Amino acid sequence: MQSCPDSQDPSTVRQMFAGVAPRYDLLNRTLSGGVDVLWRRQTVRSALEGGRACDLRVLDLCTGTADLALAFAARGCDVVGADFCPEMLLVGERKRRRVSAGPRVRLVGADALRLPFVDDSFDVATVAFGIRNVADPVRGLAEMVRVVRRGGRVLVLEFSRPRAPVLGSLYLWYFRRVLPRLGAMLSPKSRKSRAYEYLPESVMKFPEREGFLDLMRDAGLVDVSFRSLSLGIAALYVGVVSQGDRHG
Repeated sequence: MQSCPDSQDPSTVRQMFAGVAPRYDLLNRTLSGGVDVLWRRQTVRSALEGGRACDLRVLDLCTGTADLALAFAARGCDVVGADFCPEMLLVGERKRRRVSAGPRVRLVGADALRLPFVDDSFDVATVAFGIRNVADPVRGLAEMVRVVRRGGRVLVLEFSRPRAPVLGSLYLWYFRRVLPRLGAMLSPKSRKSRAYEYLPESVMKFPEREGFLDLMRDAGLVDVSFRSLSLGIAALYVGVVSQGDRHG
């Protein structure tokens, strides 16, 4: 069993995200230079390989303000976005009502460790930049496996650390020194909650690349793989739900 670091207390994480929810989208676009939009598009494209979008039922876990959920809906998928932070879901609901694909998305409050869905409810499950915030990441992944049909896929979009020496050093400097200060400037509430200090801390501690693939295998996924994005700043992980006995 691959080990993973202790996560922040769930109530503390929920309060952090509640504090930054009103400006969360602005912060994401500014701090990432807008590249997070491209990463989500890549996630949608990967999820739709080999299947027609109109036939897919998608769960987007840790959906936040529903960016990824709405991106799937724009491609014709029926999507459930689930998150444990009501304030984030409120922002997502406002966005959902403004877009033409909104009716295809349903947003629900849910605990990632106890999803309120029956087995085999979805064709695809995704989580973008949220698995680090789950108290037990393997159990969270296992819940995604449970609610996805056999042969369906689980995709995880997450930060990673660039391996190139110069880029890696610049990345660490930006992540540790610049990002927390920019976050505090753009969202004063994030200074009190430490949201943008927690982000680099959690990324540095969390397993990545082959280490995260081990977590996916522990959760019951097979044919696991990852693709580095933007020179290794992020990674897209993909796994398949086994066709065999889940409880074997």
